[in-house]
Amino acid sequence: MTTTVPKADRREPLRQRLARASERLEAGPIRPRVAGTLTRMVGLTLEAVGLQAPTGARCLIENPDGSEVEAEVVGFHGERLYLMPTTELGAVVPNARVVPTGRVQEAPVGDGLLGRVVDGGGLPLDGRGRLEVHDRVPLTSKGVNPMARAPVREPLDTGVRAINSMLTVGRGQRMGLFAGSGVGKSVLLGMMTRFTSADVVVVGLIGERGREVKDFIDNILGEEGLERAVVVAAPADTTPVMRLHGAAEAHAIAEYFRDQGRDVLLLMDSITRYAQAQREIALAVGEPPATKGYPPSVFAKLPALVERAGNGPPGSGTITAFYTVLTEGDDQQDPIADAARAILDGHVVLSRRLAESGHYPAIDIEASISRVMPDITSPEHQQAARRFKQIWSTYEQNRDLISIGAYTRGSDPTIDQAIEWQPRLMQFLQQDMRQGEALEQSVQALHQVLPAQGR
Repeated sequence: MTTTVPKADRREPLRQRLARASERLEAGPIRPRVAGTLTRMVGLTLEAVGLQAPTGARCLIENPDGSEVEAEVVGFHGERLYLMPTTELGAVVPNARVVPTGRVQEAPVGDGLLGRVVDGGGLPLDGRGRLEVHDRVPLTSKGVNPMARAPVREPLDTGVRAINSMLTVGRGQRMGLFAGSGVGKSVLLGMMTRFTSADVVVVGLIGERGREVKDFIDNILGEEGLERAVVVAAPADTTPVMRLHGAAEAHAIAEYFRDQGRDVLLLMDSITRYAQAQREIALAVGEPPATKGYPPSVFAKLPALVERAGNGPPGSGTITAFYTVLTEGDDQQDPIADAARAILDGHVVLSRRLAESGHYPAIDIEASISRVMPDITSPEHQQAARRFKQIWSTYEQNRDLISIGAYTRGSDPTIDQAIEWQPRLMQFLQQDMRQGEALEQSVQALHQVLPAQGR
């Protein structure tokens, strides 16, 4: 005999299951109970089997002694997951348990970050206690629809006379700062941090020497610059994953302040170290190198990072970004330098020759350009900048003849004028690191330093 279960009774278990599922969703991310096993370790690359987790997921490697190491999923092959540690690896043992946390890395955001120094994981490094922030955002971003971005129409005062007058930067522009080692890029960044008209400054120190982090904050940035700044430091001794996190965290913080309607100046030193960190990860998981040892994923991540800066939709704030690019051996055709030049809205090149002669900031006016300057400056300003460059270039092109005495005065009126005005133009481009100059003053000084038409 067959017993018939009432319809209501048959549906009750389903309702209960749906109710429990709804409660779990409202409670937030759940730590999965399924744990995998660590099977292999080569360098900093860890391999685990027996679990499923998406790329970017955080996992805990549990050792028998109770210690834990945090790692992030960076790739997979078949049933094997590739992980890289986000902190010091320490001692791990074969067959250790690997447990996914069900969370991704997030960045703390809020006004409580101003004046603070944090690491790539959002933890304070300055010894001033916990962060007074209550909001967190994912490190990744959906980006801004290019058709929804507000155009770059207003200049940003950087406080640096040479940039304000000759390479005027717009609010929402992305610029590259191309320099070799020891030519004054950190000093120039510090000047912009102290003297800019931006509301908030976010500084990302990615992959640099640990000594330079404290030196930059104490001696270059100073208390005045730190008051309205947030510094994210992921020095060279951190893992490649944390260096990537540091760059993404700096952008996430800048995006937060932009969405609050503020004008943000984002300074990242350097995008070259960011690319090298991605190269370390990509090569470790088996991606083949393509251009001078850089795998294709490097050149895919660079524009994805840079495009996070810029203007938001009309009515929101702006992110004006400067990315330093290390030109090793002063080679401007380095693959990272070449890729950055193509995706940025202009570049400021620092010259080793000028730096060695005591000319600071050592900006090479001939090799530098701001692509939005024609859209944000007056015709008179543009004409003055062109005339300045013409006189400067005339002297530089004949520098060797002039230096050895092979040029005779009176042979060419244009060269004669360049020789006469060169000292004044050089003095105009130099500036003490402790003194800023506003945008309007810089433009007025440009008009005053040029010789009268017809001379």
